[in-house]
Amino acid sequence: MSRFAALREHAALSRDEIARYRERGQLTPQWRLPTLKLSRMQDALERLLAARAEQRPDFISLPHVPWNGPGGFELAREFFDFVTDPDLLDLVAALIGPDIVLWASSVFCKPAGDGLEVPWHQDGQYWPIRPRATVTVWIALDDVSRANGCMCVIPGSHRLGEFSHVLSEREDLVLNNVLDDPRLDLTQACDVELEAGQLSLHDANLVHGSPPNRSTRRRAGFAIRYMPSTSHYDRSLVMGGASNTTPVEFAQRPIWLVRGVDRCGRNDFDLGHTHW
Repeated sequence: MSRFAALREHAALSRDEIARYRERGQLTPQWRLPTLKLSRMQDALERLLAARAEQRPDFISLPHVPWNGPGGFELAREFFDFVTDPDLLDLVAALIGPDIVLWASSVFCKPAGDGLEVPWHQDGQYWPIRPRATVTVWIALDDVSRANGCMCVIPGSHRLGEFSHVLSEREDLVLNNVLDDPRLDLTQACDVELEAGQLSLHDANLVHGSPPNRSTRRRAGFAIRYMPSTSHYDRSLVMGGASNTTPVEFAQRPIWLVRGVDRCGRNDFDLGHTHW
């Protein structure tokens, strides 16, 4: 094995990958989850879906935060271990620096046949973060293709500022704010197709979405949100619910300083916490 190949067993981004992320707003890195980590996440996903069987699986928010119900502490502990994995934090640090706040995670699991659409949107417009800054680590837990509803992105759109959105009441959408801006050029859209264990990293302002899943294969992914501590998770901002299918609450949720120090000095790391 070459020295380079050995190094790539550890989570790292090359200079070219970092440059590509800056230019495009999205990156599928060469590094991927080791087989054992992937297997553990896939197993935890199946137990989470069973524990939350009463809700649609298309959008399950904050599996790393304890909840009342089956597996509410044990499963949350497992997912918390996933979202604080040192390899993932190393990747994120290469993009936003050494001072990292974990503030969200979500499972996006589109069932075969009737998986819901995610409309074109920018993530940052939903979130009480100022300035808007987050790297999302989207981990494929199934093989993900155009056929079963993979994410589609508009490369470079994160450099165009904030796009306008309109509120939708459609219940067949995962999110309820739909991008409505003349600058959106769908001819530039690119599919992000991934094998299970691969990752996609994307910027808070990247325009993206995904079609419904009408295939015979499920499409499951786990998204983790990290912001630099130079940004403020501002609990005083009144944000919309983000979804017509799943309740989403921002003001009371716990956040964690997972590396470094709180550079902005205003982030509240006490509110909302429940200890295991």
